[in-house]
Amino acid sequence: MSLRLYDAHNHLQDDRFGGRQGELLAACAREGVVRMVVNGSCEADWPQVLALAQAHPQVLPSFGYHPWYVHERSPDWLTRLGEFLDRAPSAVGEIGLDRWKPGLSYAQQEEVFAAQLSLAAARDRPVSIHCLQAWGRLFDLLRCTPRPRCGFLLHSFGGPQEMIGPLAGLGAYFGLPGYFAHARKVRQRESFRHVPPDRLLIETDAPDQCLPEMPQATAAMQKVLGQVAVHALADPTSGRAINHPANLRAVYEFAAEWLDEPVASLAARVEENFLRLFGGLASVGRDGARQNTA
Repeated sequence: MSLRLYDAHNHLQDDRFGGRQGELLAACAREGVVRMVVNGSCEADWPQVLALAQAHPQVLPSFGYHPWYVHERSPDWLTRLGEFLDRAPSAVGEIGLDRWKPGLSYAQQEEVFAAQLSLAAARDRPVSIHCLQAWGRLFDLLRCTPRPRCGFLLHSFGGPQEMIGPLAGLGAYFGLPGYFAHARKVRQRESFRHVPPDRLLIETDAPDQCLPEMPQATAAMQKVLGQVAVHALADPTSGRAINHPANLRAVYEFAAEWLDEPVASLAARVEENFLRLFGGLASVGRDGARQNTA
């Protein structure tokens, strides 16, 4: 079955891919991947994200400071971010808040997040947000900081189920990764049964969040693994398994099985959602803001 697939969040620029991005994108195309949002994490990788977008039409670039790297930012980081946003139709991300990672300072995360969210709002660019163990504070900041009218993605949403409605009311879309097909990810999976149909997106987060292997997978994912080819990939330096972006097809199949929906119907709905959030970048003008094309 021919499907049009959209990866709402990955990191194709990551060095763990060992320069094989062209090969990976060809495999993605064979699986039906039409577009993917490739997220930068810091100033050091923004040029790589831009180069991928300039070389490959599948790539929609996104530039931002991930909370893990905010301590590395330069004095003029926000100006540089604006410059990259001006160089290509692009989203803002990956940005966010993280109180989960051991040893990571929370200091300045909120300041950096709010500055990037405000920049996205001024240009009406979609945002990709990372949040771990900071959902209440994230909600407060989203309410009191300017937000882009087009909306924002909560990448690999793992927040409380009761926050889905209020977050959707602020403009949230919710990214489902294949990693949630691990049998132990019960709470995260169940939350997606409560996501509004017009706010669901699918993502790989490649090279991270590998698909589960058969013994660790849910029954729904075990069925998928028996029917759909999984693309194995390893970091050429460490030899450790990493996630292949072409595994997006398996994530769609899992989501359809889990939500009890035909995969063609799910794919059509996710396409509409993706284009509603990210499709407006086609109308970004020379001044970096969206143009009114109505």
